[in-house]
Amino acid sequence: MSGASILVYAERVGGNLGEIEKLLAGPLADFNGVHVLPFFHPYDGDDAGFDPIDHKIVDPRLGDWSDFKRISQTHELTADLIVNHASNLSPEFIDWQEKGDASEYVGLFLTFDVVFPNGGTEEGITSFYRPRPGMPFTAYEVAGKRRLVWTTFMPSQVDIDIKHPAGEAYLKAVLEALASGGVKVIRLDAIGYAVKTPGTDSFMTPETLEYVQELTELIHSYGMRVLVEVHAHYTQQLDIAPLVDLIYDFQTAPLLLHSLFTGTVDRLDDWFKIRPNNCLNVLDTHDGYGVIDGGPINGKPGLITQDEMAAIFEQAEINTGGHSAIASVVPQWFTLPHQINATLPNIVANDTGYVIMRAVQFFLPGEPQVYYVGLFNGMDDRELFERTGQGRDVNRHNYTPAEIEEALKQPVTQAIIALARLRKLPVFEGEFSWQVTGGDSLRMGWVKGVDKLTLEFSTTVDSPSFVITVEDASGARTYSSVEELAVAELVKA
Repeated sequence: MSGASILVYAERVGGNLGEIEKLLAGPLADFNGVHVLPFFHPYDGDDAGFDPIDHKIVDPRLGDWSDFKRISQTHELTADLIVNHASNLSPEFIDWQEKGDASEYVGLFLTFDVVFPNGGTEEGITSFYRPRPGMPFTAYEVAGKRRLVWTTFMPSQVDIDIKHPAGEAYLKAVLEALASGGVKVIRLDAIGYAVKTPGTDSFMTPETLEYVQELTELIHSYGMRVLVEVHAHYTQQLDIAPLVDLIYDFQTAPLLLHSLFTGTVDRLDDWFKIRPNNCLNVLDTHDGYGVIDGGPINGKPGLITQDEMAAIFEQAEINTGGHSAIASVVPQWFTLPHQINATLPNIVANDTGYVIMRAVQFFLPGEPQVYYVGLFNGMDDRELFERTGQGRDVNRHNYTPAEIEEALKQPVTQAIIALARLRKLPVFEGEFSWQVTGGDSLRMGWVKGVDKLTLEFSTTVDSPSFVITVEDASGARTYSSVEELAVAELVKA
């Protein structure tokens, strides 16, 4: 078991990598790792860095690879390998547009005819799953001819032909740059969409799993671990977990909201019985607060029902004063959004309930990771949303150093830091267990020799409560409020 990590945008936490380095050496020293979201050139493209023009360099406005190498000396560094696509402004794509078949990058970008060599039918084309409205390809001018290029996400994000030698060479070059920069964990971004298989929805198919295995072997050859990001039915998470080092636990997040909003814990109990242990434990992320991952998908029953998912969105709308309904987006062919576009503290609207959710996240087997806005107990950035029109921006505030200094003084933030300190205790190398103790209450605990650690919590609507008990050779200590946990020294690992 390792300690906790934080998830940050380099430009939104103090403005650059140097500020993040200071935080990790100072007030956030109890976090063992950091995932820096796309810092490539440019970090401020159409999709906040997930549309790299150059995937191999650090945007010079943020720092350079030497900054990452210093951070990697003390913290495990995670970075993204954007598998599915690059920017339409990348030198490779521009060269191909100008020269066509004479370009050295011919074959790098996926065209319609590669997936449908004999032509595509209406049924075949519309079967592809896409997280955005419209068709998954865009017409581009290439050497004087109009070509349909696959663009799964946005027209400016041109898909890579991962099976072509040019696509393979591109991804290897990116991996080599990341490894030389001190990266130890590779997150496979958008991997679920990367393999196009006609006759299927091309999302997390058997062909995708086969490719994940191949790519994992390649990444391991560079001495790095693999984290897979897949928003999908929980059974698909169970299928992919044995193939990689880490899989996101996107299911606990909606189940915790269901528990707090209904005063029940039975769905958490159901998930804990089958949940993989090699999880990255997350709640809020840069993409919003996921709900679909706990529900039914493609006719398969979920851990919660469609009506229960709808109830989560309705309560979030109430708690955010109606704003989450404005900012959240319903994808094509769906009746509900995939995620709530709001900050988690806004969604929960209860400090004790919020800290309970964080405590569960930290107590579960796996590796807990906290998103920077949630760590700073951030509220919705409605001004940024109004300016950009992007729903996810309500949860992507740009914190100045002064704002961070103020945020660190909050009891909620200090309580989360205390949980990171707690997560470093040797007891987490022991045995984990949990027990439902009532309709709205549950106990979670770890035991290693004489050391014991227990979290007991109740999700009683409007009055949630918790008690954390630390027992070791020196005695027992309990913490039953946000304020008590915020100032807890606990014990040293």
